[in-house]
Amino acid sequence: MYPGIYAKERAEQPCIIMAASGETVTYKELEARSNQLAHLLRNHGLNALDHYAVFMENNSRYAEVCASGARAGLYYTPINSYLSADEVAFIVNNSQSKAFITSQAMREVAIEAMQQCPDVTLHLIINGTGDNKPFINYEEVISNFPTTPIADERIGVGMLYSSGTTGRPKGVLRPLPDQPPNESLPLFQFTNEMWQFRD
Repeated sequence: MYPGIYAKERAEQPCIIMAASGETVTYKELEARSNQLAHLLRNHGLNALDHYAVFMENNSRYAEVCASGARAGLYYTPINSYLSADEVAFIVNNSQSKAFITSQAMREVAIEAMQQCPDVTLHLIINGTGDNKPFINYEEVISNFPTTPIADERIGVGMLYSSGTTGRPKGVLRPLPDQPPNESLPLFQFTNEMWQFRD
């Protein structure tokens, strides 16, 4: 998802409305926040084709966390919020994720999982505080970064995990072309035409 186009055309229009709470995120807010996280990830050494993992429930920050990778040429791996710490750790290590983003709701499982993930060097927690070591507060840390795009934007994509046939999940690693994030991957061009998606 690349929110930049819609942020220009319809900045104040809701992009996300949370059903349970009515909380709204506009295209302008999604654009700004996903840019801030993209800057943070670059600043922390995540370059094109690197990986990070996302472990949280459905919340209003989820889309920006994924959109950041989609605009920074990164693979982002969403992890099912019902998995155990051992299962989370397996996926984080198997995907070679360098950063891990979670939420306060997933705190206990995330802390236990990270004890098994020595290669993760950036731990972010949404709605969490500084006592969630090794995690640092997501909202505070991204607020230090620009809301404008990073200089070297390129398309990124989610790396999803299947249930696997060996008792362990298996990552589906798609090749990523060197193209701007506002251009769809050929796969999505095909599905857009097939399902007649339009603005």
